[in-house]
Amino acid sequence: MTRSALETAVVANHEIFMQTSDRIETVLAEHGLTHATAHALWAIDPAEAPPSMKELASRLYCNAPNLSFVVNQLTGRGFVERSTDPTDRRSRVVALTEDGRRVRTAVIEATLALSPFAQLDTDDLLNLVGLLGKALKRTAGPA
Repeated sequence: MTRSALETAVVANHEIFMQTSDRIETVLAEHGLTHATAHALWAIDPAEAPPSMKELASRLYCNAPNLSFVVNQLTGRGFVERSTDPTDRRSRVVALTEDGRRVRTAVIEATLALSPFAQLDTDDLLNLVGLLGKALKRTAGPA
């Protein structure tokens, strides 16, 4: 049976995701992280204002109860702090602690080094980024 180009792309995407997830397992375990908590750390950019819980849930494609569980784990490990949003007292924001910044950097560096994408040269990566951006732009919005 011959695969369509779309099926081949979806299978390759999934395989890259699974290989990367498997390769970073040791790094996550060293820091007491799960894939969900590591993803949440990555989604909090220290160069930006701390995101609200609602914004973070949107970035992670999850609902509020799931996010609360993940943020509670990160808070318990001392990687993030929750506080009242200074612009909206009804909302809570999530900020990285110094330990959170350190661990976030370690997870990102390990993920980048261990990803199968690391084997590609700059031109291939730029082409890939362009294609992925194109696919994401076409799928933006409600599912």
